[in-house]
Amino acid sequence: MTDSQDAGSSPLPDSAGTGGAPAATAEAPQETSPEAPAAPAGGNPVAVAAPGTRTAADVVTPEVAARLTRDVVAGGGRTANHAPFTGEKLADLPESSPEDVARAFERARAAQERWAKVPVKQRAAVLLRFHDLVLRRQAEVLDLIQLETGKARLHAHEEVQAVAVAARHYGRKAPAYLRPKGHTGVVPTLTKVTELRQPRGVVGQIAPWNYPFELTVGDALPAFVAGNAVVMKPDTETALTALWAREQLIEAGLPEDVWQVVIGEGPVVGPAVVAHADYVSFTGSTRTGREVAQGAAARLVGVSLELGGKNAMLVLDDADVEKAAAGAVRGCFSSAGQLCISIERLYVHESIADAFVERFAARTKAMRLGNALAYGADMGSLVGERQLETVTRHVDEAVAKGARLVAGGRPRPDIGPLFYEPTILDGVEAPMAVCAEETFGPVVSLYRFHDEDEAVALANATPYGLNSSVWTKDGRRGRAVAARLRTGTVNVNESYAAGYGSVQSPMGGMGDSGLGRRHGSEGILKYTEAQTVAQQRLMPLAPAFGMDDEKYARFMTRSLRAMKAFRLR
Repeated sequence: MTDSQDAGSSPLPDSAGTGGAPAATAEAPQETSPEAPAAPAGGNPVAVAAPGTRTAADVVTPEVAARLTRDVVAGGGRTANHAPFTGEKLADLPESSPEDVARAFERARAAQERWAKVPVKQRAAVLLRFHDLVLRRQAEVLDLIQLETGKARLHAHEEVQAVAVAARHYGRKAPAYLRPKGHTGVVPTLTKVTELRQPRGVVGQIAPWNYPFELTVGDALPAFVAGNAVVMKPDTETALTALWAREQLIEAGLPEDVWQVVIGEGPVVGPAVVAHADYVSFTGSTRTGREVAQGAAARLVGVSLELGGKNAMLVLDDADVEKAAAGAVRGCFSSAGQLCISIERLYVHESIADAFVERFAARTKAMRLGNALAYGADMGSLVGERQLETVTRHVDEAVAKGARLVAGGRPRPDIGPLFYEPTILDGVEAPMAVCAEETFGPVVSLYRFHDEDEAVALANATPYGLNSSVWTKDGRRGRAVAARLRTGTVNVNESYAAGYGSVQSPMGGMGDSGLGRRHGSEGILKYTEAQTVAQQRLMPLAPAFGMDDEKYARFMTRSLRAMKAFRLR
């Protein structure tokens, strides 16, 4: 594989429309066609891109697929991924075996030793160059994200934003996070203590399908800059996006062998990754996360897990109803609800509930569904048959048991095989599955509450604790309510992006939503081992200068009292 590529040319075919054009030109929103097919009566409208919009055949040619997959560590096995917009095969992919995973770790370990010796400022500079490549070539990865996940283009762009922010942050802050830190020793001046941060070694990363750019390279960047190598298993259906990210990071200066990729079925390849890793990073379901944690615990290696959520949004009685309704659309239906931190439970104060529901329903019913590689659609497709089945089952069961459809509630095969309308349910009660189970689709349940205490109790009545949202005109009130919610992030007057995008602060879950944090200092220090180097000077921590045991004990007692009096920590 070539280490670099001419920065002025596009690695995708000319028809991908990127070339060397500035990002603003390449990504100008395209007007939708006035001849969009008619939606079913009462259904969401359809957004159709203008003639000449790129297609899967334009973007993922056999040559592009071969180039992106050439370094996947695999034997002779083959698999494939598929485009949710059409259900058709997108590309043939190599398939890895457990033996291939072992080989990938061998390569990564050899490369990691050399990479860890590179000064941290030079490692950080790789991330900053990668930041620029991503923004310059964003049209390429947006096409891949859309084709592999079925997202609307604006939702795909959220991944570009998140990766760029993470690359900039750790590119700038990693030297400070990782620098040696001095601490007060057991005897001040006599004991010099330095805390060092050593890389873990080779990180095993198992990434999901729903955010194939952000949850692959976005999570790997702090591991790399901390001096680790990574063996990653992306989801097979979204592997091309992760491989595109690897290609750009190598061009930015990352040694090829530092990032190894294996592809295969989760139950086959996933345990092999856990079995060889020095640290495990996993994003996915709570059920699988428990299995990953057990495998890591058996080997006494660390693990970070971002798992499921049943996230709540609270609309207080003084909220701006119009802004809250717009925020609910973003929070519930971004990426067709296939987002761990999206909103699935919506609690609205009874005094404004009717006005809120009217505005929220109107906005939801007006959302344009689309399957084109262009801006203009408000929501795309679900990613697979399993997600469509879960969404359909949850909605149909709830309606059969008495819930009321406020909006949506049906698939849209007229657009594509996995489209489902954004759906609002009212009157949801236990034991309806949608009441407590994570749907992970474009479905939200509405509930009314009487006062703040009730709203907080309802929001916290779940084993999950990933994200929540509070809407109020009073910022101080919103922050006070937020502090009572048992979730890793809380957004006041935003749904999820404010908390997730603020990368200097930690992001992760409580309860069944996971362990550990990404972002901020915790997001990079988890990929390191803390090492304390303590140098004793002038006298040992033992009887000396003619002191016997009793005199030494009296001396240390006086010293300890003095240190407390001088407020030493």
